[in-house]
Amino acid sequence: MSGHHHLPRRDFLRFAALGGAMLVAPRMALAAVETDRRFVFIIQRGAADGLNIVVPYGDPDYAKLRGGLAIDPARTNRLDGHFALHPALERVAGLYADRQAIFVHATASPYRDRSHFDGQNVLETGGALPYEVRDGWLNRLVGLLPRARDEAIAFAPTVPPALRGRVEVASYAPSSLPQASDDLLLRVGRLYQNDPQLHALWDAAREARGMVPDENAGRAPADLGRLAATFLTRPDGPRIAMLETGGWDTHSGQDYRLTAQLKALDQMVGALRDGLGDAWADTVVVVATEFGRTAAANGTGGTDHGTGSAAMLFGGGLKGGRVIADWPGLAQAQLYQGRDLKPTTGLDGVIAGLAAETFAIEPERVQRALFAQASTTRPLEGLIRSV
Repeated sequence: MSGHHHLPRRDFLRFAALGGAMLVAPRMALAAVETDRRFVFIIQRGAADGLNIVVPYGDPDYAKLRGGLAIDPARTNRLDGHFALHPALERVAGLYADRQAIFVHATASPYRDRSHFDGQNVLETGGALPYEVRDGWLNRLVGLLPRARDEAIAFAPTVPPALRGRVEVASYAPSSLPQASDDLLLRVGRLYQNDPQLHALWDAAREARGMVPDENAGRAPADLGRLAATFLTRPDGPRIAMLETGGWDTHSGQDYRLTAQLKALDQMVGALRDGLGDAWADTVVVVATEFGRTAAANGTGGTDHGTGSAAMLFGGGLKGGRVIADWPGLAQAQLYQGRDLKPTTGLDGVIAGLAAETFAIEPERVQRALFAQASTTRPLEGLIRSV
């Protein structure tokens, strides 16, 4: 069998998935580039409620609009005199205290309707309108950087739109077949032991599998954070990752559901931070959603599709410990179309500015490459401490 250890990685992934050996991490994508900096995009699919994540407790209209859904400031971690953090975000609060977190409020992509699919498409392609741009901004970011190897990997049934494009991306889905026997795993491991790249990938898969005691293999948010860190810390490993989270569409029973979602996100970010160790100093993470939710609670203890939301930035090199918000206010006349938090900061400018400073590329060049159609937003500056 020794003659076969140069199986192309795409076939290896397919083979490994068939062997059941990669029953891990259903929602992760990675790309390799030559840099010591890491860039992680965590998408919140379903429209996350920024108003109850980064709570504008200082706005007198917040409690009125939210009624029973309003988060009591006494239970929160106060960020400043105006904003507080949902109590489920414990690790995130610690990062903020360590000046390794920035929250950007009243932010949105250029999309102004309220369809999940269209909104996610605009968020991931970087276009101004749904489906007008064919590839994703994260793929174009990979294209701006010196290339290490020829492929990105998506740990998902399909490559997320943000990573589709000119840079080739392979994907595999977590298999629903029975787990492979240890004998098969041993033989496959031998098959790849002479190939440095595949062997490293295989080891990571084995490590990840070892973390997983049951058939929910790697689906726990902390496992996904740890697994991403395992790849991102390898000397020859990928430097760009995308993690997908779903379930943010809280039309009813929001209190309980949002708390569970945020706990999971908090654990994922915490595990990523811990797993990265020293590499955290060279890492930035951006967490964003396709749009926000209505300013007022609805009749079923939830909120409906809205516009402006809050984005979260994390990283060891951030100039953090602050909330960036050109706050529009929540009075009726200040709401977008009389119902939503009005976006005053372009999400594309946030992402472009963060990427430009992370990889030391001229900001306007990044804005043009990633968000040419999107808007006249200028890239945000001063997000990262100068070395």
